[in-house]
Amino acid sequence: MSATRGGVAWALGRWTARLAVGALVAFMTFPTVVVIVASFNDTAILSFPPQAYSLRWYANALTYPQFQRAAVNSLFVTVATMVLALPLGVASVLALERSRLRGRALWAALLLSPLIIPGVVSGLGLLILGAALGLLRSRWLLVFAHMVIVLPFVIRSLWVSVTNLDPNLERAAASLGAGPWRVFWWVTLPLLRPGLFAALLFAVIISLNEFVVSLFISTRVTEILPVAMFTYVVNYTDPTIAALSTLFILGTFLSVFLADRLLDMSSIFQIGRGGRWERV
Repeated sequence: MSATRGGVAWALGRWTARLAVGALVAFMTFPTVVVIVASFNDTAILSFPPQAYSLRWYANALTYPQFQRAAVNSLFVTVATMVLALPLGVASVLALERSRLRGRALWAALLLSPLIIPGVVSGLGLLILGAALGLLRSRWLLVFAHMVIVLPFVIRSLWVSVTNLDPNLERAAASLGAGPWRVFWWVTLPLLRPGLFAALLFAVIISLNEFVVSLFISTRVTEILPVAMFTYVVNYTDPTIAALSTLFILGTFLSVFLADRLLDMSSIFQIGRGGRWERV
């Protein structure tokens, strides 16, 4: 009798857990589903659910000149941010982890501080700085802003790989006659590859989706895609913005999916017992 009660309680607990997970997933994905469905609305008013379906808003999103220019700006800013942030992140992590840096905790806190600074504050500061230096019409101000924002994520991703790096491999290469740069290029960098790919993924996704700081320092010429989408939705109510959002979601999903399939990103984020990161 007690065994039967135990089985019923176990089954009840299992179904309760499944329902809780299902409700949580539905709560998190429902806004996205609404946007995707609304993007196929045939009418010129953004509404849900649609009365008729059409693809014409996708054509409008892809041919709208402001979106095309903003997409080019987003691509430029993201690539430049990625190219600059990765080497800077590697140098910062190696300096913090390997060198006898005085005030190491303070330097680490300063490098990671953009994580806790509100975007409005960062945006306002960069707006004042950009106006003083005459850089508000330059896309490089956006590159600098995005680099500041993504650098903490790059550093955190790389720090895991550097911490788990076996120094005996580098010592072995050095003992065989390899110089410091040769050891770094042929031993250290390949061993940091999982962290580099994770940092790259973070840099691309965060830069592509950054909005608050970019809104402060963008002009009509330099604005990136999220800012152009905000400007459009302020002035128009048709489903074009839903269609572009769907394409944006699809692009981000494909990037993460391909990275996970090709690079096995899930192994990078494995955490061992006691909350310690395991070697990857």
